[in-house]
Order: sequence, then structure tokens, then C-alpha cells
Amino acid sequence: MSRNLPVEIAVQDAAGTRVALEHGAARIELCQALGLGGLTPSIGLVESAVAAAAEAGASAFVHVLVRPRGGGFVYDADELDTIARDIRSAAAAGADGVVVGALTDAGRLDLDAVRRFVDAAGDADVTVHRAVDASIDPRGAVAALAGLGVRRVLTSGGAADCRGGLVALEAMAAASGPLEIMAGGGVKIDDIPALAAAGVDAVHLSARGRALRGGASGPGGGVDGFDETDAALVVAAVRAAGAAISGAGSAARA
Repeated sequence: MSRNLPVEIAVQDAAGTRVALEHGAARIELCQALGLGGLTPSIGLVESAVAAAAEAGASAFVHVLVRPRGGGFVYDADELDTIARDIRSAAAAGADGVVVGALTDAGRLDLDAVRRFVDAAGDADVTVHRAVDASIDPRGAVAALAGLGVRRVLTSGGAADCRGGLVALEAMAAASGPLEIMAGGGVKIDDIPALAAAGVDAVHLSARGRALRGGASGPGGGVDGFDETDAALVVAAVRAAGAAISGAGSAARA
């Protein structure tokens, strides 16, 4: 039997949200500052994405990254409080889910923090992000999420990218039970058939291009240009995911 392979696109603005909606993405991870690994977006941006998804009739579409800073995933008490507040704010603004994660000083998944995040999310879905890949035991981190109320985990299998983590991703998918395994980390269009064959539940990519509009930044404004979501890459990813699953289904029936 064939199945769907949802494609999640990391987007940083309203335009990216519309591109993902228009070209068949299953959902977005809404964030800012992807160059830092992604940070919490503004509530105004969350509200804009939620409104766009509602207008398009897309359900379970807006998933908000909640990460207060770059530089790793070990957080102090103030940062954990900020994360919990931002989770509640995102959910109150209509987000369908949040994307979170934290590690202990020892480099293990911070299960107490994850429980706190799940509580703060209420009815919103919870995805644990690639903090698991930065842990000392990625497979153990994924296994530890069982029973915590987490919907899915975004992981490269503990490798620098999904190509390097393919064997681990296959093992995670086979042992995950109800926890969804979403492959993410350096995903290229050509990787999607192998990820589908490994049995993951979804794929995640940023589909980023570079825009130079907006004028020069000038002194104090940072670099010229900014990231934008490339519609052609979104289309290609969705097509590749559909073709990979259709091909697997045909092979199974042969």
C-alpha cells in the first residue's frame, strides 16, 4: 500500500508561507534567522502565517520554532521560562504546533524541559528538533521521547546531514512506534527517494534562495540581501516525495 510522504518547509516570512501553501507542502516550520539554525519568529509573523493557512483551508500547517538564541541547546532557568512563554503565545496565536528541544549540561536530552514544553503547548502538536542530533546519544534521545506527548522528532540520524545518517534514520523509523520520524538536515532533492525508502514519516528542508532586493544595507545594516523561499525547490521536493512513494508502492505490488 502506498502512503504519503509529507514535505515540511522551513520558512522565515509571510512570502515563504504562501509559497509553501501554493506548491503543496504539508506544513511549515516558521522561524527566523535560519543562518543561526533558526530562532523564534515574531508573534506578528505567526499571526500572518496562521491567517494565510486559514484562508487557504490548510489544516495542521503552521508549526512554530521556539528557540530563544543560537549557540546550542543548554538553557538556563530564564531561557526555559522564555521558551515556555513563547510556546503559550504561539499556541494562543493559532499555531498548530511548536518545534522545541533542550539538552542537559551532560549532553543528554532534557526530558524535564520537554515535559514542560509539552504542558505549555496544550493541544498544539510538539516536534522535538535537531537538539537530539547534538546530544551524546541521538538514538537514545529519540527513544526517550516515547510517552512524553511528543508528536514527531526532526533528526538527521545524528549525522551532519541526512545522507550520513541514513542507516540511523532507518533504524529510528523502524523502532519509533507512534512517534513520527521527520528527516531533516542538509536534505537535497536527490536525497528524498532514499529517505522515503528508509521509512521516515516526513522530510524537512529550507528550500532557500537568495534575494537581493531591498537596497544596500549600508554601514551597520549587516550583509546585503536575505533568504527567501525558492518556489521551484518546493515544487521539486513535493514532486520527488510523491514520486518516491508512488514508486515504492508500485514495486511492492509487482
